[in-house]
Amino acid sequence: NLQNGRLSLEEIHRFPTGAFAVNGTLRWNLLQIFAELKTGVRKAATRQPHIESLSFDSWGVDYVLLREGEPMLGLPFHYRDSRTDESFNRVLETLGRELVFQETGIQFMSLNTLYQLASHHETQPELLRLTDTFLHIADYCAWLFCGTKAVEESLASTSQIYNPRTRNWSDSLIEKLGLPRHIFPPIVPTGTVLGTLKPEIAREVGLSDEVQVLATCSHDTGAAVAAVPASGENWAFLSSGTWSLLGIELAEPIINDAAMKANFTNEVGQGGRVRFLKNIVGLWIVQECRRSWAQEGIEYSYDKLHDMARESAPFRSLVRPDDARFSKPGEMPQKVREFCRETGQPIPETPGQIVRCALESLALLYRETLEILHALTGKTVETLHIVGGGSQNLLLNQFAADATGLRVLAGPTEATAIGNILLQALALGHLDSPEELRQTVRDSCELQTFEPQNAGEWATLHERFAKLTTDGH
Repeated sequence: NLQNGRLSLEEIHRFPTGAFAVNGTLRWNLLQIFAELKTGVRKAATRQPHIESLSFDSWGVDYVLLREGEPMLGLPFHYRDSRTDESFNRVLETLGRELVFQETGIQFMSLNTLYQLASHHETQPELLRLTDTFLHIADYCAWLFCGTKAVEESLASTSQIYNPRTRNWSDSLIEKLGLPRHIFPPIVPTGTVLGTLKPEIAREVGLSDEVQVLATCSHDTGAAVAAVPASGENWAFLSSGTWSLLGIELAEPIINDAAMKANFTNEVGQGGRVRFLKNIVGLWIVQECRRSWAQEGIEYSYDKLHDMARESAPFRSLVRPDDARFSKPGEMPQKVREFCRETGQPIPETPGQIVRCALESLALLYRETLEILHALTGKTVETLHIVGGGSQNLLLNQFAADATGLRVLAGPTEATAIGNILLQALALGHLDSPEELRQTVRDSCELQTFEPQNAGEWATLHERFAKLTTDGH
């Protein structure tokens, strides 16, 4: 509800998106997600029948292949599936990092759409031959609801097949990899009206078929950053969750050798603004540790884990959260111990020690990333805005302030949902500007402030952390 410059939200329906393993691959059950989306819209319609618009956002890089009336050609792969490990290296050996980065300005991650499609081309060429359309996840959901095939710009920009200078698909990369150009649909800017609800969907969910389906920021991070409650210039954002996306907003992309070597990325957000950021491992390590302990029959709540971490001795052991071993699921507590053993540190044994190690290390990675960001842009950051589900982690928020020496403002937690809704309001004329959107967030959400402490101890700790990257000890 948006009234008098204030937004109030009520959660109507929440569901897990859960990937599953099948035949040695990791996949998404998107038709189940479609059913859950309809359930959520139906519940909303019973409370507010005069809904004006809908918009969908999702994680980036993953996609669906379509042909004519078929809902999909094969279950979509999950970005953590190992199929891209080989295609990633082959593509870069064939094309060269310099060419790929000059075309896209996107950091190199094996999960990017570019390497997923290359894998499809190499191992399942028959599927690509049958395909007439490729859609990212949120755009696919929009197609199911309204029938329009298009990719919204913020989501396209995560693919490493999008050129931020031309603001279109990179025909050069598509041609060089032998991908079928015709499967790539038009790219539309944030705020585009895609169409209205299909009559059969409208009947099923109890809404008018005049309800508009909008493409706001279809990438969840794009929506979250649009809702960062910042003002002025000297701030950075951290979208904190399974991933940590840390960066600043710019008017133009930075595509040069220094940005490529630092593995920074240029993603597009609301109004064509560039999110110059680094995508790093976030709370994934803690989440995976919790899952491993649950498989052993020990269920810990996140609150309990954080309490145990808070009570554990500080600065005992560190890991590099960006070490490749931590990116894949499974046996995460063992991986943390192995890293500490290999680097000659005390081995964390208890869950509290392991979680404290992960959180302190993550905060130090934030500091390192901000230092590189300053070197690349010359921009001074005075405030770090932490949004998303990870902003509820009070211990990590304080560690982030301590490690970076910055004032941290945490919240809102549901930044993606808020950004999605307010971008709809902006597109429909209920808000006048992105600045008014952010003012609305500031007026609607209570933020928590964390001031840096123990600067000397964290500076010494950062020296230890930096050495882990140079000599391995």
